[in-house]
Amino acid sequence: MKTHKPKNVFTEGAVSADFIANSIARHQTKTSIGAHDIFLGQVRADESDGKTVTAIDYTAHVEMANEKFYEIREAAFEKFDLTCMHIHHSLGKVNAGEICLFVFVSSPRRKEVFKAIEYLVEEIKAKVPIFGKEIFEDETHQWKVNN
Repeated sequence: MKTHKPKNVFTEGAVSADFIANSIARHQTKTSIGAHDIFLGQVRADESDGKTVTAIDYTAHVEMANEKFYEIREAAFEKFDLTCMHIHHSLGKVNAGEICLFVFVSSPRRKEVFKAIEYLVEEIKAKVPIFGKEIFEDETHQWKVNN
């Protein structure tokens, strides 16, 4: 059985547009791929009690998180006909408007990538122990609830 060990899941700070573009560009030589889909999770400037979120400081139990990422990847490769899958999540401070989650899947067929991306994002949100501390403009904070 082939395993799909994730590489470098965590990124310090925001996931840059250059990183995303380069990830996509590297797949142009893989001619068995007919479709890609990406999900970009962006930090919102939510309001709570009249205060606006300016950033989220992400922390994780890295060893447990990597194990969950591995389980999710394996399940997705079993469930969907995927050629490639890449998951990158931020650790540390990510400002409002910046990207904190990048999920990129490839397959010979388009319908597979649409189903896979939704599955992956929902599984990541539900199962991976990543915690976000919302930082407000007055430097106060609260722990984010995933929804």
